[in-house]
Amino acid sequence: MSDLCDFGLIGLAVMGENLALNVESRGNRVAVYNRTTSKVDEFIQGRAAGKNFVGCHSVEELVQSLARPRKVMMLVKAGPAVDALIDSLIPLLEPGDVIIDGGNTHYADTERRTKYVEEQGLLFLGTGVSGGEEGALKGPSLMPGGSDAAWPLLKDIFQSIAAKVGPQNDIPCCEWVGPRGAGHYVKMVHNGIEYGDMQLICEAYLMLKEAVGLSNDEIYDVFAEWNRGELQSYLIEITRDIFSVQDDLGDGYLVDKILDMAGAKGTGKWMSQLALDLGVPSTLVTTAVYARSLSSQKEARVRASEVLQGPDVNADDVTASVGDKQAFIEKVRLALYASKICSYAQGFVQLQAAASEHDWPLNYGDCALLWRGGCIIRAQFLDRIKEAFDEDAQLENLLLHPYFRDAVHNAQAAWRDVVVVATQLGLPAIAFSNALAYYDSYRRAFLPANLLQAQRDYFGAHTYKRTDREGTFHTEWLDLRKPPVD
Repeated sequence: MSDLCDFGLIGLAVMGENLALNVESRGNRVAVYNRTTSKVDEFIQGRAAGKNFVGCHSVEELVQSLARPRKVMMLVKAGPAVDALIDSLIPLLEPGDVIIDGGNTHYADTERRTKYVEEQGLLFLGTGVSGGEEGALKGPSLMPGGSDAAWPLLKDIFQSIAAKVGPQNDIPCCEWVGPRGAGHYVKMVHNGIEYGDMQLICEAYLMLKEAVGLSNDEIYDVFAEWNRGELQSYLIEITRDIFSVQDDLGDGYLVDKILDMAGAKGTGKWMSQLALDLGVPSTLVTTAVYARSLSSQKEARVRASEVLQGPDVNADDVTASVGDKQAFIEKVRLALYASKICSYAQGFVQLQAAASEHDWPLNYGDCALLWRGGCIIRAQFLDRIKEAFDEDAQLENLLLHPYFRDAVHNAQAAWRDVVVVATQLGLPAIAFSNALAYYDSYRRAFLPANLLQAQRDYFGAHTYKRTDREGTFHTEWLDLRKPPVD
């Protein structure tokens, strides 16, 4: 048996440690390195003790420890550190060796790095990794893209460590995504959808808490029930759990002691920015990003709360608006499900536009399967999305598939009621209302953009097209306008 290692990993923060342990547990000998070498020693003497690991104190030592073709995965902070590490690896590697970036990297950097590394005679994979620390250890969702020739070399390892789904629990949530930056782009869209999902769940919580008046125990029961139906998902499950946790530093529930200021790492913003570049309406992720931004303005909101007024409502008004509590809870569930469908529909429309723009042969059913297990947005209804794209690989929008079309039709009245009640009570349900506005815009053959084009032509001679004849037109609006009345 060779003493050389099957896999190398650089970066021993918790994600790196857990992924290394996962790879080793599948019968691989793993070499590990961390810039702060004391972390290597702590790992080898601690969690890795007695296992098939080789601790390395330099990049050179790690490369020398690997069997060819060498496979080196980086799990370090995205940005210049990745480029620096790639430059340190290239002189040490040989043609056919593979460098893998498993960080939260912007897809454009992966496009650039794939080209650069291939020009040096090496192979490169930009691999989205989702599932957090637990997923890395027990089975993440993996979204590999980059050099085509690298995938056969990593397929067995990656699919062995990935989360498994299916009736026999044997379908890995890992499949080849596409060339260059495709894997990291799919991971970014995953994260953007995650933003939307979380904001929608938070708004459902707000409606249950302030409109219906439920206690944390009652909200726990609601989310537990929802997790047994079509909303079953990891995010619903952990939301349920949150409402059961008592404050370990005081009285009451921990969730009630947490400051209402949300953080963000940037991938949601990336998706929103790229949607604008592509001209596709990924409005849910944009709304969710702005909601986090507004939450961070806590001091300004506290000052504004003392000055600005909302609707003048009392307890009787709330009761009248909500009506039967159990019936309204079901309306919130339906609104959440319909909004979630719109959010995923937007995500896949953006993937389709990006695939066309970058010439990526994405399989959208496979993308849904990648997210079915191991990742943060894993949910039962992703099976429905895979089925939809398996039936029609060119499906223009998920809302047009019979399952999702009927689900939204059936939820529509409840969805509208929830948005109306939120407006009446002055509760910010911006993602619910945004999703509904998207649905109402998408389902209409006519939008008032005819007036918008007239305005653009009036002040800027931007021209317009007509409904009754071919061609492009410009009008001298000032010459034809009706004289103003004094």
